[in-house]
Amino acid sequence: MPEQLVTSLSHYRSVAVFNPWGDIDPQHDQDDRGPEIRRLQLLNYLQERIGVADTLLCAEAIGYQGGHFSGIPMTSERLLLGGLRHKNLHAEMVFQNISPQRTSRVDLKPLGFTEPTATIVWGFLAGQGIDPRRVVLWNAFPWHPYHLDKGLLSNRTPRDEELADGHQRLKQMLELGQFKQVVAIGEKSALQLQQLEIAATKVRHPANGGAGKFRFQMLELLEGI
Repeated sequence: MPEQLVTSLSHYRSVAVFNPWGDIDPQHDQDDRGPEIRRLQLLNYLQERIGVADTLLCAEAIGYQGGHFSGIPMTSERLLLGGLRHKNLHAEMVFQNISPQRTSRVDLKPLGFTEPTATIVWGFLAGQGIDPRRVVLWNAFPWHPYHLDKGLLSNRTPRDEELADGHQRLKQMLELGQFKQVVAIGEKSALQLQQLEIAATKVRHPANGGAGKFRFQMLELLEGI
């Protein structure tokens, strides 16, 4: 059940890792309800997809501009708050049963944090008219690793021992979703899934000029099912 996975995710603790569903960000959360809101948003996101989605789209790790504050992998607060309507991206694409909420302080980013990769991925689904509930967005390391010297608004590559921690949660997700295919975004994610002995098809990471190839490869994969 999605509830068990979300609870399991919320219990993880490690140095230089922020757990969106279990930790309060004391500097950047607007209040102490952050973890509760993020758990609720992730749960509703999963409940609308498990048993429906045929594809798990897996990136490297949660980032501070995305799931750190939204609680959902590769999904920004700005999308949830309606700040990307001009790109034809709406909160209803993510979940419909609850009203989205922000968890970051308003004075940091009045429209909420936004993540370029997340915007491209969601934009691809919207642009191609693909039911967003066909795809579950996830991460090989499903928490937010950051640099201790740079603080919580930074990202770093997860270490091998951290990846091992994420493996159990990824296995839970695969057993829960029974997906027809797993797709790795970029070289790092593909390598991580390979290390975890999870069969996956690699697509180009949409960052740094890769958006066009990402869209082409993803469309082929989704049309092939």
